[in-house]
Amino acid sequence: MEFLHMDIEKVPLDVPKTQRETYLKNYMEIIRESGKLMLFAGDQKVEHLNDDFYGEGVPEDDADPEHLFRTASEAKIGVFATQLGLIARYGMDYRSVPYLVKLNSKTNLVKTSQADPFSNLWYDVDKVVRFKENSGLNILGVGYTIYLGSESEAEMLLQAAQVVYDAHQHGMVSVLWIYPRGTAVKDEKDPHLIAGATGAGACLGTDFVQVNYPEKEGANSAEIFKEAIKAAGRTKVVCAGGASDEVDDFLRKLHDQLHISGAMGSATRRNIHQKPLDEAIRMCNAIYAMTIEDATIEKSLKIYNGEQEG
Repeated sequence: MEFLHMDIEKVPLDVPKTQRETYLKNYMEIIRESGKLMLFAGDQKVEHLNDDFYGEGVPEDDADPEHLFRTASEAKIGVFATQLGLIARYGMDYRSVPYLVKLNSKTNLVKTSQADPFSNLWYDVDKVVRFKENSGLNILGVGYTIYLGSESEAEMLLQAAQVVYDAHQHGMVSVLWIYPRGTAVKDEKDPHLIAGATGAGACLGTDFVQVNYPEKEGANSAEIFKEAIKAAGRTKVVCAGGASDEVDDFLRKLHDQLHISGAMGSATRRNIHQKPLDEAIRMCNAIYAMTIEDATIEKSLKIYNGEQEG
């Protein structure tokens, strides 16, 4: 198999020779042979409990976990990230979905003022590999969250290093969510600190690192985000979708991240799933078009509005 985009991507040397074909297949599928990742994240039923799925302004569709799977199966995406338990419960009905298994999660009940965050490993990569073999599902990779700056940072870094290494040993793609958070962290959106987080992701050898979009008073976020892109080197940076935005604002921000900052993808949660099914599918297709197909803001908005096919 020829490795496309050889001038951009290189096979990590921790991928055994016997697994390089598998890694390349998984990697090219997860980026849709575009060089960029469109990740639909469905892991926050633990992270935010039911806050994002029920209440004022949230459609009835979103109350049912299957809404995530329906959206992922009917829309254009690069990969759908969620916990193994949900995949085990719904995957038999959604075999066409490309999956990424989130290996750790924690709730938002314990605040940083009470204790520094620690998100422990739920499953190791070997268990995911066995699940993939037994289920026959299309599992392309694994993901793990680190809270950089937490008192438990060392343990999470150790676990993340093992996750990335073990994923590559099996030819799977790795994504790290890295968020500076803890009593030692004064500003989670500081651009210099976020650049430190993407550099840490590079040191861990991950294929993709997801971080928050930086904010600094008087500065243009798209411009100051460039520091984080450079710090990551060959590890590709994707930006978290953040809080719920108006669709045109969200797409303009994403366009800036891709075309000004140089981000190599998008990772979106509530801006997709907090919509009725048809609208969630159109939102996915709009984000996919911009991320994977390099669509303009105007074309992406037309896709979202149903004015043309995605």
